[in-house]
Amino acid sequence: MIVAQLSVSVDGYLAGPSPTLEDPLGAGGMQLHEWAFRLKAWRRPHGLEGGEVDIDTRLVEEAEHGMGAVVMGRKMFSGGEGPWEDDPNGQGWWGDEPPFHAPVFVVTHHPREPLELTGTTFHFVTDGVEAAVASARAAAGDARVSIAGGAAIVQQCLAAGLLDELIVHTAPVFLGGGTRLFEDGTPPRTLEVLEVVAVPLATHVRYRLPA
Repeated sequence: MIVAQLSVSVDGYLAGPSPTLEDPLGAGGMQLHEWAFRLKAWRRPHGLEGGEVDIDTRLVEEAEHGMGAVVMGRKMFSGGEGPWEDDPNGQGWWGDEPPFHAPVFVVTHHPREPLELTGTTFHFVTDGVEAAVASARAAAGDARVSIAGGAAIVQQCLAAGLLDELIVHTAPVFLGGGTRLFEDGTPPRTLEVLEVVAVPLATHVRYRLPA
């Protein structure tokens, strides 16, 4: 199963205006993830102590368990662009022990040898998102493949008909600009709503995409 899971604002942005390497989610973008940041289930794999346990916990735990591989874009991996030797964040955002504990396939225009870190190996795919998803599916076996983002990667997966499920966490904020999850040109289709969970910091909707 191929699943994309993202947090967005009410006005449809998954990052705010003016993102930088120091503030990759842009102005106000961190608000989109406050529902998860406070949870013990999110904090533990990121090496943080404490946290809450409530109705949102199941959503985070389900995202972690059964995940066999991950696909993401270059910006999701490091925020950089261009040749790797010019990328000041070329090791990724997560330090020596990323939270994935599964192979990660990074879609990029610039070739690079795999990056092996504690519990996670990043593979850099230059043949496009369909090749990355095929490699992730082979690595995952019977487990789930997670499409981590960003927006362009999710849009390409939708256009190619690669997604089985889409999970959208809508935070009750307006960002007023930034990076949209969906742009004009997203293929028209009707989705099946599988689950809706509404809590104060987000409304979580799980959709099944048509085959």
